[in-house]
Amino acid sequence: MDHLSNRALQQFRNEVGVRFQLYNSLFTSLPFHRIEKTGILLSLLSNNCEEGYKKRQSPAEIISDFFNKHTTYEKEEDRNDLLFRFVQYIERQVVLFDALEDAAFRNVHDLNGVGTLKHLESEVIQDKKEDELAKKLNDFGIRLVLTAHPTQFYPGTVLGIINDLAKALTDNNTSFINTYLMQLGKTPFFKKKKPTPYDEAVSLIWYLENVFYAAAGRIITALKNQFPESVNNNNPVIRMGFWPGGDRDGNPFVTSDITLKVADALRGSIIKCYYLDVRRLRRRLTFEGVDVMLQELEAKLYNNIFIPGHKTDLGKEEILKILWQIREVLVHQHNGLFLHLVNNLINKIELFGLHFASLDIRQESSVHGKVISAIAENTPGVLPGYSSLTEAEKIEALTTLSLKEPVALPAEPLYADTLQTMMTVKTIQQYNGEEGCNRYVISQFNTALNAIEVYGLFLLSGWKKEELNIDIVPLFETIDDLQHAAGIMQTLYTNEVYRQHLNRRGNIQTIMLGFSDGTKDGGYLMANWSIYKAKEALTAISRTYNINVVFFDGRGGPPSRGGGKTHKFYASMGQNISNKEIQLTIQGQTVSSNFGTIEAAQYNIEQLLNAGISNDLFTNRDITLNETEEELLGELAGISLEAYKQLRDHPYLADYLLHVSPLRFYSETNIGSRPAKRGAASGLSLKDLRAIPFAGSWSQLKQNVTGYFGVGSALQQMEKKGKLLQLQKLYHQSLFFKTLLDNCEMAMMKSFFPLTAYLADHKQYGELWQMIHEEYELTKQYLSKITGQTGLMAEYPVDQLSIQMRERIVLPLVTIQQYALTRIRELDEQLVQAPVKETFEKLAMRCSFGIINAGRNSA
Repeated sequence: MDHLSNRALQQFRNEVGVRFQLYNSLFTSLPFHRIEKTGILLSLLSNNCEEGYKKRQSPAEIISDFFNKHTTYEKEEDRNDLLFRFVQYIERQVVLFDALEDAAFRNVHDLNGVGTLKHLESEVIQDKKEDELAKKLNDFGIRLVLTAHPTQFYPGTVLGIINDLAKALTDNNTSFINTYLMQLGKTPFFKKKKPTPYDEAVSLIWYLENVFYAAAGRIITALKNQFPESVNNNNPVIRMGFWPGGDRDGNPFVTSDITLKVADALRGSIIKCYYLDVRRLRRRLTFEGVDVMLQELEAKLYNNIFIPGHKTDLGKEEILKILWQIREVLVHQHNGLFLHLVNNLINKIELFGLHFASLDIRQESSVHGKVISAIAENTPGVLPGYSSLTEAEKIEALTTLSLKEPVALPAEPLYADTLQTMMTVKTIQQYNGEEGCNRYVISQFNTALNAIEVYGLFLLSGWKKEELNIDIVPLFETIDDLQHAAGIMQTLYTNEVYRQHLNRRGNIQTIMLGFSDGTKDGGYLMANWSIYKAKEALTAISRTYNINVVFFDGRGGPPSRGGGKTHKFYASMGQNISNKEIQLTIQGQTVSSNFGTIEAAQYNIEQLLNAGISNDLFTNRDITLNETEEELLGELAGISLEAYKQLRDHPYLADYLLHVSPLRFYSETNIGSRPAKRGAASGLSLKDLRAIPFAGSWSQLKQNVTGYFGVGSALQQMEKKGKLLQLQKLYHQSLFFKTLLDNCEMAMMKSFFPLTAYLADHKQYGELWQMIHEEYELTKQYLSKITGQTGLMAEYPVDQLSIQMRERIVLPLVTIQQYALTRIRELDEQLVQAPVKETFEKLAMRCSFGIINAGRNSA
């Protein structure tokens, strides 16, 4: 372990580990009913769990032993009441741990070290790369898209407490810490009803206002201060995107009215941020010539937020014009006093405009085809005989549409809303600016017609071809779709009308690639490799047609869904993959774990910026995979797919997840507005199941199958072929392969098989459990051979310790959940519909919150 890692580990032990024990003891002294007894009994249960699993006891045996040894409770009702109190207690322990990690962030991480802006600055100056940086920043940027599922497992009230608690912990303010812990004890964690898409949007807007506004502003200001000639004012470098209220794929609760309401909330929110900054400026800029201008700007911003009818009174350019005038007066009349404060605000306005974040619209491809067919059947003279046309004829018909006015809305509500949404985009652009809403993402995209259908629908809704300032974004997800992506895009690039549309959009085509469904479909290695190969093929075909392709990665929290050490993936992309922008979704608890505080957000945004810029600026670090390396990884991924298929196609897999994991309670947890399944059919198939509940269920089982299954089998087969040495070399030479395996280790580090070892001999699920466990052990063995390390995540000691501590906190929680699920199965097998079954269902569901929050990137 190097000196920096050792120092960081020591800081983490002192500032998080020791302080957690200290403040955790405060919980037991809080003046709440029976809390002291709960805390003492919980520590006894924790010990019981640790000792019990060493003796190969089942969760049911551990819980039973605990009650018999340490309590006098005989009635099941009293026992369950205590288990619910344990759940609430552990939920608050997790919050305390989150707040301690947030408070320790700047001391544990080197905010000026490798991967940060400061480090990049020193490298650029040292290598005299200022001109290359200016050229790169002319059109390079990162776009962080906050997504809706599941927005946040903590309610907004708890988020506020974590934020305040972290500040109090940083300041060592014991009085405030105690008060906030008391507030935490009184604040409910459970949402009584399912959040609406608008509720989800409000949750994420909290992060825009409290974190991203300041963090992105700091980064741009630092860049402009250090390299004033390099930053292009027309290219913001950092852009925020937003999906709640725009993403209607599989979510019937998102309507055009909700989309408009969310866009309005985003606009109101950013104007509020500007208003508060202007008020702060007024306290400093009290000089003649600027005070009146600031006063007038404050009044305009106030009216815009609070007085109806003023929405169209103020535009981004008008705000900037006033601030530029103020800047001139400061420079020429007041020696530039407080000029940096004005510049900071100008930078934020150039970054966020009046939209704050761009609201993306997303819908599933089959919906568009149905809408067009309904319009063709019910609108005389529009697209006659459409349903009987071939695909090529449909493309021709849609691209040659010429209408004097929009078509009437179809009778079917979903179809009407789809068309209405296209009209709503125009309204949003009118108030929030074009950046407010100018992308339409198409999921389940598998033919060129899917893009042309959306193009045609915009025309049918009243848009003119020459004014259509919308990027049509295909989303490729399954292994099969990824393999055919380049061919589909070639069809689009060679279509004259679509090509003209791209010309009007600056010759840029954005393509989204989804990690989640690919992993569910093809396993961890094949999903990642398929995306890598698809990016290469899409880059090549786009370059052939002189199109600048931008990749938008649909990444989730866990490594299995494209999460983990994300910035390292971007740093590992070679010259064969377009690096024009870095765009990715930030979802689940990744929002709070990686971007929960201003320091953490700034650090992680800088890591992404550095990864994208360094790739092009420092060409001596060529990390492009050569042909032999690609063949080696392709072979490895192919073998892993075959191994994963044995699990994926196992006849009992869906039942296993349904009865052994909390999957069936996902839609009842009230953590997200969308259903856990696509469509309304009963029964369960993996195809219907959304990727988030799929990955989340494995994570709560502490098996994390989606992050490693197939890796061990593939490495073992490669060893038999005499290719293990090549893979060992590749691990040390290729950042892409190294990051792939390092992330795999993270998923495995969060696994704990003793929890479910009681299933090893189960008549129905035993074979499946053993298959998963054997693959885990095999992967662990072979990862050690490849990396040369004896333990998982040995290169990341701070992350390793953080995971170990979190897993220890939730050990009683996962035990309680498995106990509840066992009791439910027993009652199901006895065909008993006792009231207690409902209690166990609630208990299993309630455990999900703490487990998922503690995992930080488990969903």
